[in-house]
Amino acid sequence: MHVDWVHFSPWSALAGGSVIGVAAAFFFVLLGRIAGVSGILAGLLPPRSGDVEWRIAFALGLFAAPLLFAVFRTPAPPAFNSSGDLLIVAGLLVGFGSRLGSGCTSGHGVCGLSRLSVRSLVATATFMASGVATVFILRHVAS
Repeated sequence: MHVDWVHFSPWSALAGGSVIGVAAAFFFVLLGRIAGVSGILAGLLPPRSGDVEWRIAFALGLFAAPLLFAVFRTPAPPAFNSSGDLLIVAGLLVGFGSRLGSGCTSGHGVCGLSRLSVRSLVATATFMASGVATVFILRHVAS
């Protein structure tokens, strides 16, 4: 995937990050839950009685938000530089890693760091270092 530098705006990135932060804060204040996407979705399998409704509402919101955005503005078309098979493997590895790390970037990076969690600091540093190492290897060593 590539960044569309022609249409990129740091203001839109700031606005998006702010919305995520405010939503995570409201989620914690109103429901007493951490807005970690992998944990929320994993809680649907298997579903637990009394714990399903808000998880389904959250998941529907994840899918509805980009559709609603598309109503008001035409998003840039995605461009993938990898095969579909590689994207599937990458997605499975991310899912495995988020379960292994007891959370994902939203749970650790957004919510955990804001709560000054040392575990989340270590997890987020590991996510970032792994991402940097992967890009370096794929772009400069393996190519």
